[in-house]
Amino acid sequence: MSGLDDIRQTFFLECEELLEELESGLLTLSEGAGDAETINATFRAVHSIKGGAGAFALDALVKFAHKFETTLDEVRAGRLEASDDVTKVFLRCADVLTDLVAAARDGADADMTQADELIEELNAFGGGDNAPEQAESEPVAAEPDEEDADFTPMSIDIDLDLPTQDDESAGFTIRFRPKPELYANGNDTGLLLRALSDLGEMRVACNDSNLPLLDELDPEGAYLEWSIDLTSCESETVILEIFEFAADDCELDIKPKPSGDDPRREDADGFQPATLSLDDIAITETAAASAEENEPDAAPLATADADANKTPPAAPAPEPALKTADEAKAKTPVSASKATIRVDLERIDRLINLVGELVINQAMLSESIIDAGVSPNSTAGSGLDELKQLTREIQQSVMAIRAQPVKSLFQRMSRIVREASSATGKSVRLQTDGEATEVDKTVIERLSDPLTHMIRNAVDHGLEDTEQREAAGKPKEGVVRLTAAHRSGRVVIEIADDGGGINRERVKQIAIDKNLIPGDARLTNSEIDNLLFMPGFSTAQEVSNLSGRGVGMDVVKRAIQALGGRISISSTPGEGSTFSISLPLTLAVVDGMVVNVAEQTVVVPLTSVVETLKPPPSDIHAVAAGGNVVFVRSEFVPIVDVGHELGYRDANVDFSDCVLLLVEKDNGVRNALAVDMIQDQRQVVIKGLEDNYGSVPGVAAATILGDGQIALILDTDTLVKRDAPMETELTMAG
Repeated sequence: MSGLDDIRQTFFLECEELLEELESGLLTLSEGAGDAETINATFRAVHSIKGGAGAFALDALVKFAHKFETTLDEVRAGRLEASDDVTKVFLRCADVLTDLVAAARDGADADMTQADELIEELNAFGGGDNAPEQAESEPVAAEPDEEDADFTPMSIDIDLDLPTQDDESAGFTIRFRPKPELYANGNDTGLLLRALSDLGEMRVACNDSNLPLLDELDPEGAYLEWSIDLTSCESETVILEIFEFAADDCELDIKPKPSGDDPRREDADGFQPATLSLDDIAITETAAASAEENEPDAAPLATADADANKTPPAAPAPEPALKTADEAKAKTPVSASKATIRVDLERIDRLINLVGELVINQAMLSESIIDAGVSPNSTAGSGLDELKQLTREIQQSVMAIRAQPVKSLFQRMSRIVREASSATGKSVRLQTDGEATEVDKTVIERLSDPLTHMIRNAVDHGLEDTEQREAAGKPKEGVVRLTAAHRSGRVVIEIADDGGGINRERVKQIAIDKNLIPGDARLTNSEIDNLLFMPGFSTAQEVSNLSGRGVGMDVVKRAIQALGGRISISSTPGEGSTFSISLPLTLAVVDGMVVNVAEQTVVVPLTSVVETLKPPPSDIHAVAAGGNVVFVRSEFVPIVDVGHELGYRDANVDFSDCVLLLVEKDNGVRNALAVDMIQDQRQVVIKGLEDNYGSVPGVAAATILGDGQIALILDTDTLVKRDAPMETELTMAG
């Protein structure tokens, strides 16, 4: 790959981040919560994309981005209000900009039909011409030909924002007297004064006249008062921000100093904004960079003029440079930006595979030491424990490298909602929560398609039409909520709507008409809801761009199960439905319980197990249907014979010698898995079966144990066949 290709690839990677920032800012604006910084951030995102696109001669992208940027600048300047209509157009522009970036990245021809339509809508808002000026696209200036060497530098007026004779805010006199509450609330006078000193030159005088004698001193009192003379170009607002959390716990008086009080103004008479050529700018920037490297506390550079090439006279000792509030904050560890590095995903995958092998070899080493009869209290045993701990920490750290917040995925769903809303003619708003929840990158990538299908389903089938919502007393605008959270070592994503809920009678009738269930079937509400996941089931009455093609929620369920996850439904008629997806945090390593079943070793994911128990024979009962239940804390829990379900043995009729693993599904249903013995609890590396063998009912994946044997990792959800707990209460007589 050439150097230019590397730069191009980096540009498109940065475009992904900029588009996320753009989408986030526009969504904030659409909710009416945006401020000036939000508008500036969206403007900068589009401007950066346009500038990079101009460097690679991506004309279609530059053309659209320029018009988008120009209109955003109108909002930024206050000439255009960010109303609902304007932000809706901006969101569509963000979608088109994403498409144009993708087309440029893939080398495809950009479809400018929708882009041209949006340009017309942007023109209706005002804000300049349609074509980008050459100066805006920021191309690299070409070297002048020898025949055209009489190039005249362009003059630019630059406001260096240095203090002038007319600047009345270049100095302040501050009186600061803390109250006892200031110290009681954890504030520190020294820290406040230190923050003020970052704004400029400061002289402080302490008034201790109110300080009592030692025997009259209250340790929790406040007796000192400070008079502060501050020379700074910052505004009074910046000073007030320093005292923001202490304003109610002190007496604070801030007065601007007369301009004559600033000793630095003696050399500022007659100061005018500098008129510099491009060559002067280059010289000034170079000098500034050198001054920052060699003299970080040096005074601001003098204004460039016609005598810039002369040797400057000897200057007095430089004063401390004036710092802006942002620069002062940047010096504090709290707000310092974190350094990042871009790494090829292939390298991380290779590292994860190596960590998996490390986990396996650590398990093998443990088996070997145990077989050799080495005492756990020996040096080798202690070293093995330390190796086990280090291996776990390395594994967790490597997994964290692949972990990403679901924010990017959720932002993509905003576009899906807009498209589905437009296709159905419904007014829909997407609410998101938990965007910072982190999950493995592979999970995020493979979750995109099923989540897209479910969002479209919520808009198309879940939400009512506007007339139906008004008749039901609901707002015209429907709401789809997308949330993510960590629960019990897994990530749970929920898609909820405030629609009419599942029409269970209609769902059941459709299933009967399609011969999916018998006509006389008696089903619970949960069983009817789960009919939505049957292949070929669809409630759409006609084929559209969103639904009606027979590809339904069964595809979603298979995709979720392929990720080692599970999906459940809850619905209330008239109030809406919620689809809950539970997924593992990673697809590489899992904490498992190693158990024996019919002389075979299998692994049960630890997140599925609520508790283990070995009940007395009196708590195990046979039922008429041929199964068995165990009595656990006033309820009967069905027993699932794992050995029989996996085909290792015939059905067991005596569970008195078995160990029961109590597992619980998302809907609260409990079952007891019967195994012969628990061996150990350890981390196991997940090895998929689908690519090399095929899908096995009741088996999620496989792993390699410490002795080199292969063990199956159980899928507890498919082993559990009953959907509702047996709630029969046991009445004890006598």
